[in-house]
Amino acid sequence: MKALCLLALMATPAFADDFIFFHAPSGNIHCMLMSGEYASVRCDMQQLTQSFPVRPDDCEMDWGNAFEVSTTGRGHMVCHGDTVIDPQSMELGYGASATLGDFTCTSEKTGMTCTNTNGHGFTIAKARQKLF
Repeated sequence: MKALCLLALMATPAFADDFIFFHAPSGNIHCMLMSGEYASVRCDMQQLTQSFPVRPDDCEMDWGNAFEVSTTGRGHMVCHGDTVIDPQSMELGYGASATLGDFTCTSEKTGMTCTNTNGHGFTIAKARQKLF
């Protein structure tokens, strides 16, 4: 079943060039996997109880609902003026994973976990977000 879901993900219009856009079945978590020169995975949440409510002094845009990990280093919060939320993106069912380049995201009923090949990343859910 998981392999079929990934094949379906790759066959949809949401898969183009070096990007994969998808969302959790709840519709609350939306993600983008990107390979190439600026390889990373980013997920944005529409509703959450913020685990990291303190906005950095140098962030004058949106804060607290976007999470990212690059090919190296730990997961981190994103100060942003854009979004990866796309209601038309592919739904990544619970128990399924999407992989592109150095990144894998797994959708579970308890939230979304995205990691790089070094094991760094984030786990996010409406109630709690964790960077590692």
